[in-house]
Amino acid sequence: MKGQEWYQEHDIAEAYDDKRFSRGGRFIDRREKEAVLDALSPVDEKRILEVACGTGRFTVTLADRGADIVGVDISEAMLEQGRMKARAAGVDGAIEFMQADAGRLPFPDDCFDSVFAMRFFHLAPDPEGFMAELRRVSKGQVFFDTFKRYSTRSIYNWALPMGSRLYSEREVRELLVGADLELVDASHDFVVPYGFYRQVPGWIASPFRALDTAVGRSPIGDHLASVSYWEAHVPG
Repeated sequence: MKGQEWYQEHDIAEAYDDKRFSRGGRFIDRREKEAVLDALSPVDEKRILEVACGTGRFTVTLADRGADIVGVDISEAMLEQGRMKARAAGVDGAIEFMQADAGRLPFPDDCFDSVFAMRFFHLAPDPEGFMAELRRVSKGQVFFDTFKRYSTRSIYNWALPMGSRLYSEREVRELLVGADLELVDASHDFVVPYGFYRQVPGWIASPFRALDTAVGRSPIGDHLASVSYWEAHVPG
């Protein structure tokens, strides 16, 4: 996995949420949680796996809505942040956090109703292998996001400490076909790339997000977007 050593540092884990999802980054957090909830709901009593759960942003949100959820991540430091967040929210009894390699998930086939991975495939060195593993442990749904190859994302891609893999729609569809998954829904967002939102205060980010959303809803919005959300189902 790209940047694995960097990602597992304790100081990175401790500052992760504040660095990415405060200030203008709150708009990123809000949209990503909306995408996950729209795709997975209703989640009450549903058995869900989050791969690369990081600090538990989504894991805790879903547990609070009644999901029976497991979060796995390669970084023990990130998982500890997730455990603290779950305790603070009073949902630690509904979540199991496990350190695991996403390429060798420690679960039997068809173990979960839904499996999802956010902020994952842009770092994956073997996307085909990882997608096959998500498919293996899901008996129903796989949900994930990617960064678009032909978008504003490419402008600052070189500056990211871990690097970032970008995908065209054709490449995503080929990943799904290779894993025996059927695409059932796709949506696209963020004409203005994430990097901008993270760098500015909320009062500057707010009007930009309003404009970004308006452009995204226009006929050219999907072509200009830098982020894609994909929902796929196991055939049959």
